[in-house]
Amino acid sequence: MKNFNSIAGAFCCAAVMLVIAAPPARAQLIEPARTPISTEPSAPIVVKQRPAKAVWLRAEVIHADRNTLIVREVGNEMAIHTFTFADRAKDKIEQVQNEGGYQSGDHVKILWIPGSSEALNIKGRPSKPI
Repeated sequence: MKNFNSIAGAFCCAAVMLVIAAPPARAQLIEPARTPISTEPSAPIVVKQRPAKAVWLRAEVIHADRNTLIVREVGNEMAIHTFTFADRAKDKIEQVQNEGGYQSGDHVKILWIPGSSEALNIKGRPSKPI
């Protein structure tokens, strides 16, 4: 027991000496900037963006009228899109609506630009009116 107490006392003394003898913490030195930062207004940076390409979307009609077309994607049933019509598609949809229109469940292909809500062209045969 006496041997254990002397070892513990020696260990405590060594720990205190290490804490006292440790060098103080200093902040890291940061290299000064080599080029000064200009605060004068400069010309804006122009980035050319490529125009988005139109793609065909295979979909199933949920609801269709003369102003809007609500569809569900064939490959992803959780994705639902609502489209308005471009001038070219508006003429086509008016003809289809005069003949009875698209019914729920009809399969169509819609030409559109991803990120927009305008149908550029619509292909698909409407079912017989109810």
